[in-house]
Amino acid sequence: MLRIPHASRTFGAALLGRLSYGMVSLSLLLSVKEATGSYAAAGAALACFGATSVTLSPVRAGFIDRHGPRRALPPMAAAYAVLLAVLAAVTADGGTGAAWLTALAAGAGALTPPLGPVMRVLWSDLVPPGLLSRAYSLDSVAEELLLVTGPLLVGAIVTVAPAPVGLAASAALILCGTLALVTSPVAARKGSRATARKTPGRTPGVLRGNLPMKQAVIGVAGVGVCLGALQLLVVAFADEHDAAGLVPWILAAMSAGSAVGGLVYGAVAWRAPSTRRLPVLAGALGLLLAATGLAPHPYVLLGCAALVGVFVAPGITTAYLIADESAGPGTRTKAGAWVNTALNAGSATATAATGLLIDNAPLPLCFALTALPAILAATTITAMRVRRGGDGGEAGQRLAPDAAV
Repeated sequence: MLRIPHASRTFGAALLGRLSYGMVSLSLLLSVKEATGSYAAAGAALACFGATSVTLSPVRAGFIDRHGPRRALPPMAAAYAVLLAVLAAVTADGGTGAAWLTALAAGAGALTPPLGPVMRVLWSDLVPPGLLSRAYSLDSVAEELLLVTGPLLVGAIVTVAPAPVGLAASAALILCGTLALVTSPVAARKGSRATARKTPGRTPGVLRGNLPMKQAVIGVAGVGVCLGALQLLVVAFADEHDAAGLVPWILAAMSAGSAVGGLVYGAVAWRAPSTRRLPVLAGALGLLLAATGLAPHPYVLLGCAALVGVFVAPGITTAYLIADESAGPGTRTKAGAWVNTALNAGSATATAATGLLIDNAPLPLCFALTALPAILAATTITAMRVRRGGDGGEAGQRLAPDAAV
């Protein structure tokens, strides 16, 4: 993949900017906690940051589809970086109230540059269709490693400097990565095509009338639920077995399993269409998560977590493939953003719900209940495909430019 002309430069720039995403949440949490002395204020700021970032992601992506990354990304990244820098300054000073910090965090989240969806659109321009699955698998694995590396970097920073330095570093990373990305020749070509495609009439559709896109959103939301639930379930399981020290290793095993699964998945030339693979991956992930609740020992749970992880990156990759295959002209970034939004929304919802479940139900039942959405998602996708007949004739084909929103 990286030997393809311009791929290393473009992908490296996107990864540099996306490393900010791995650092910003923990940096924001620690910075607001230090400034206010309140976990409630820190949690509120982080929740508002995440809420605006997730819910407005399709809007930001649609702006990029309309104007191209070269015109749309720099001002968005600059505004986001400025707000992070302001947050770093005011939390370092310590004199700003919790309400203002929450408002600043919400504003920063609303402007988060969607570098992931943009990079996936650029991948579809960089590589021939037969290699897109491999490119998306590489992208998913790299993104997962960044989300693991980011908190470690924040941990290293706070051992030698105040937490707001992590926010400043996040601002610098997103700005440098974005500017490097938009100067890539691939992004320049994408910008000119986006400008040339602007025509009067209705906006190209993303979800309405787009069966494969709906399947991708449903499937990846189920994957997100499993991811969000597993982190809390692992902590509860370890506490129950007096093995809190194994929690990082269990979560690392899941990430390692996801990396291996993603790389192997991308290396295989699959004959079945993406819309058939997604329910299999989501269903297998849910069934394995339910079975993990029966693990008798934390070491067994570690192995089960690695097996669960094997299906994570492939499931996410397949959802992004479906989004790219079924998106109409001028909506590919927005389609990818919808997948990203569904994944994050599923994860966030599961994190909140799992905490309530753990307090009120036996742990094996908690594993089974949190696995149920992925299994239901797989069943729903299959039923949708059967009702439409086969694969609906839509996956792998671009929608008409005048499809309804």
